[in-house]
Amino acid sequence: MADSNIQLSGREIYQKIGNNIQKVMKGQSAAIRKLLAAFASGGHILLEDSPGTGKTTLAKALAFSVDVSFKRIQFTPDLLPSDILGVSILNPNAQTFNFHEGPIFAHIVLADEINRASPRTQSALLEAMAEFQVTVDGNLRKLKDPFFVIATQNPVESRGTYPLPEAQMDRFALQFSLGYISAAEEVNLLSDQIQQHPIDTIQPCVDLEDIITLKQQVKQIRISAELKRYIVDIVNATRTAEGVQLGASPRASITLMKIAQTLALFDDYEFVTPEHIQELAVSVIAHRLIMEPQARFSGKTASGVVEDVLKSVTVPT
Repeated sequence: MADSNIQLSGREIYQKIGNNIQKVMKGQSAAIRKLLAAFASGGHILLEDSPGTGKTTLAKALAFSVDVSFKRIQFTPDLLPSDILGVSILNPNAQTFNFHEGPIFAHIVLADEINRASPRTQSALLEAMAEFQVTVDGNLRKLKDPFFVIATQNPVESRGTYPLPEAQMDRFALQFSLGYISAAEEVNLLSDQIQQHPIDTIQPCVDLEDIITLKQQVKQIRISAELKRYIVDIVNATRTAEGVQLGASPRASITLMKIAQTLALFDDYEFVTPEHIQELAVSVIAHRLIMEPQARFSGKTASGVVEDVLKSVTVPT
């Protein structure tokens, strides 16, 4: 971890975490950048990819790189909301109920295969992800700060899964896939795992104070009125785009602004540029769109809609 006497800049903190994760996730620099952009901006991410591409490993690599609490929840059809939030248990001697915190009370929470749980259990995450608090037995309980959810789902299998509701999809700052690494990188991956998995050797390189510094410095990145309008114009255009039944909400505009500020900090800029907004616009907006059935059948995708919007909306100069 960083020397407590040395104050690192936000960019240096980002680089330290990124380099640490790359020891485990070789060939995934773009995915690591997206992951840390969401983490530093206070959003949550949804990783949707085929089995074996490293979704869970990426989440663990981040959690083990930062000296904060981490919990993993394996979502299954029989998982109950109380398994996530916690439960009050009667103390027979004192005749009082003691609350036992669930895994949601951690800084970083991995919701593995989130679409395998019932809608009732999925909804237990809604309040937590949106308001950083949960209500248990009528009592409001604040979550840790920072609080970051990394959810994974398998897009291939549909048996025994429940699609995430639109309201929950809107809570995720980013949705993206890892994809397959190159053949050369996959050969290196085999070599790295002959003796043990690299995740077993990863150590924390930053602490909670560093993360607070990182998040504070993100908020100091300037964004002009013209670029704020550019963001709103992009999101607005999705609401009238052909083939879109429901466009992105104002939450998408807020998220895109915060993500752009984070990317600017990562690139050592003091202000946001149009390129920062364009870089992750698809990952921020596409999963929030609901396509018309006819558009889906004709092969039109939400990602394609956002890409077309980026080409059509005038870029501020």
